[in-house]
Amino acid sequence: MWDRVRQSVDDDPTAGGQFLLAGSAGLAAGTRIHSGAGRIISLTMRPMALSERGIEDASVSLRDVHSGGALIKGMTGLRVKDYVDEILRSGFPGIRDLSEDARSRQLEGYLARIVERDMPENGIIVRRPAALRAWLRAYAAAVASTADYTKILDAATAGQPDKPAKATIESYREHLLRLYILDPVEAWSPAFAPLKRLTYSPKHHLVDPALAATLVGVGAKGLLLGEGEMVSSTTGTWLGALFESLAVQSVRVYAEAMNARIGHLRTKKGEHEVDIIVETNDMRCTAMEVKLSDTVHDSDVRHLHWLRQQLGDRLADAVVLYTGPHAYRRPDGIAVVPLALLGP
Repeated sequence: MWDRVRQSVDDDPTAGGQFLLAGSAGLAAGTRIHSGAGRIISLTMRPMALSERGIEDASVSLRDVHSGGALIKGMTGLRVKDYVDEILRSGFPGIRDLSEDARSRQLEGYLARIVERDMPENGIIVRRPAALRAWLRAYAAAVASTADYTKILDAATAGQPDKPAKATIESYREHLLRLYILDPVEAWSPAFAPLKRLTYSPKHHLVDPALAATLVGVGAKGLLLGEGEMVSSTTGTWLGALFESLAVQSVRVYAEAMNARIGHLRTKKGEHEVDIIVETNDMRCTAMEVKLSDTVHDSDVRHLHWLRQQLGDRLADAVVLYTGPHAYRRPDGIAVVPLALLGP
């Protein structure tokens, strides 16, 4: 089918947008097929961002913020418990509006099909499905962290002397990426003016935080009570990690709509870190911190001020995404925006 589309495009190259090819995975390595270069453009369709879910009208545009000096205004009635609901409902349009029980079964079934059917159908022999499921659970518990893969494997096989081989885990991880289950945020480093002593480890995320919550098995009540084991040395709560993952999911969608890419920044000893960096091809950046809090203090923006000192005019704007009610700009110029009010 792919080759037939290529031939059709070659027959009439003047008519753009002739076909829409949808699929849940990329091609397996070694597949002999035309790449589609010059004819077919690949786009990743992720779960719905918050602004697409119809829960609030976005009043702050990421595109405008990235242009510099955007007007920051708006108010929302959403609070922490509402964000918890959105984390658990997921951004999958066919799942989020189901009853709680049906939604839970669908998410469980989605993960089970990945392990039991999708990976084998893509040429990966899963000899120990329970071991893969345990690794996925440990990865989910490391969401929004840069925990190394050895620590994740140790968490997945605690008390087990017979651990899967590193090559096996690498193969699983590679194919889970290709199946769009894992969706990590790569480390960011500015081109032409590199910052010193940065880490290059990705931040772990699944394509939807509802999958992480399902794997770890913590519901709304448990999240609000601070339950949830984390595979990370960083401080914070499991809910805070999931809220950051929700923010990353939405910001990534908005960034891709403006042909931008995202990354995260962390120095080697952790003195400075910024949760999300949005960068466009002109090398201008917008820096974002994510806070599970309804207030923002000076200590919450110190990394943003540090980055502004490093980048100067290349930093278009700096933003704190939080769970409070008001969007406003602080006297120091930092924008404070409820996550629900941010849009493309």
